[in-house]
Amino acid sequence: MNEPTIVVVVGNPSPGGRTSRAAKAVAEKIAESADGAEVTFIELAHVAPLLFDPDATEVNEYLVALASSDLAVIASPTYKASFTGLLKAFLDRYGSDGLAGVVAVPLMLGASPIHYLAPETQLRPVLIELGATVPTRAFFLVDKEIDRLDEQIESWWAQAEKPLLRSLGLG
Repeated sequence: MNEPTIVVVVGNPSPGGRTSRAAKAVAEKIAESADGAEVTFIELAHVAPLLFDPDATEVNEYLVALASSDLAVIASPTYKASFTGLLKAFLDRYGSDGLAGVVAVPLMLGASPIHYLAPETQLRPVLIELGATVPTRAFFLVDKEIDRLDEQIESWWAQAEKPLLRSLGLG
């Protein structure tokens, strides 16, 4: 296999926040073990006004980049016990198998531990409907614990490493 490609999509209406930080850190952790992995970072906040324009070149380039990636980290803050409408609008641009062949990691941050199942019950099913393979548990972080991000990633990675690398043909 050539070096794997990793695409990070952040559906936070506020760019550069904790969700972006966590998504980058998870992608970097995966890239460390996936020899020579290239990481592309997409903040949907930058193209929000264009999401409903079918001719928006930048949005269409993002759609192609995600669909042709080997692995995707799909990240969102928790809004109303689910992921953001911004991320939903982006993902809705795909057909039912638009992400076939992509290994996906759902990632969400929430204000409270009460939302820890949101990435499993809200985001995972959408990714699977789009044809993505989701071989691991989602990554969830209480946003006030961002200072413990590295520790939380290590804990998640201890169980996620083997199935993710195997899904990428690396393990």
